[in-house]
Amino acid sequence: MPRPRSLTPRRLAQAALDVLDRDGATGLSMRAVAAELHLSTMGLYRYVTDRDELERLIVDLVLEDLDDRTSEEEPWQERITQLAHRAREAVLLHPAAIPLLLTHRQDSTHAQRWGEAILAVLGDAGFDGTTRAIAFRTLLSYILGALQVQHHGPLDGPGTKALADLPADRYPHLAHTARAAAHIDPAEEFRVGLATVLRGLRP
Repeated sequence: MPRPRSLTPRRLAQAALDVLDRDGATGLSMRAVAAELHLSTMGLYRYVTDRDELERLIVDLVLEDLDDRTSEEEPWQERITQLAHRAREAVLLHPAAIPLLLTHRQDSTHAQRWGEAILAVLGDAGFDGTTRAIAFRTLLSYILGALQVQHHGPLDGPGTKALADLPADRYPHLAHTARAAAHIDPAEEFRVGLATVLRGLRP
């Protein structure tokens, strides 16, 4: 007779997230999560089907406490800004999970909840059909892209310094811009970039 299912989905998700935070995406595997839970690899298969399900559980956990409420009395751009910044704050606690947000946006309950909130605001602003789909994809591209760039290529990192040190006679724009970029706060970078995107969206 099989043993009772004693591990909750949340406990499994936390173990998988701990592995991801510590070892990165390349370290996330059924074997590693099983070891984290003091199970055999085969024992873990009693609770989840495969790594894909583990990833979905991670995304749900990362976004679990994300507040998707906004006031309909505020301008739609401000409401989108609030939702975007909340997502950024939640995800930056676990930057190795960033790629999973795109992969599992369609099957994570909390990713769906956040997406529904964004689309509701866009609908209130007059976006519909094709315009709403494109606006949503544009926002998704900016938010996830900005998170990826901040994590893998931060403005205060070695990549910016390397560009700033390029010979100014050959790369005047790259060198000058990189020297200015090195002093930009990441939150400010995200805020201004998002505002720029929002100014370009029209129903």
